[in-house]
Amino acid sequence: MNFDKYSKPSDDLLKKKLTKEQYDVTQNNATEAPFNNAYFDKDEPGIYVDIVTGEPLFSSLDKYDSRCGWPSFTKPIESEVINENTDLSSHMRRIEVRSRVGDSHLGHVFDDGPMDQGGLRYCINSASLRFIPLENLEKEGYGEWLRLFEDSSY
Repeated sequence: MNFDKYSKPSDDLLKKKLTKEQYDVTQNNATEAPFNNAYFDKDEPGIYVDIVTGEPLFSSLDKYDSRCGWPSFTKPIESEVINENTDLSSHMRRIEVRSRVGDSHLGHVFDDGPMDQGGLRYCINSASLRFIPLENLEKEGYGEWLRLFEDSSY
């Protein structure tokens, strides 16, 4: 993936571009409410990109219903698009996941995912994502990701 085509806008621009919730989640490490967000139950083919930069992060092919109330994925679209940090907030020890280019707070990764798919659950805030439907990938400049769906049942 060519990371050079993605960049993080200025903070002033982000405050204008994003909703308050999107800004709070991505820039201030907030968490949106479970079961009351845009993508927790979305079951449409496509990819999920960083709301801040547009960088591709997750594919619907790796999304599953973990019943936690947030979108859950077994893996990122490519391992290098995610940075992981130890998070000791909220009196817990967790692994925070952030986007590589935008440094957006996305959510956390846990080791309670489907064992037959690697055992990980990337629990991600919808507010940190923008969904690009499969039929719009080419039109929106994400045509290179069509290859993911070539052998799928979508």
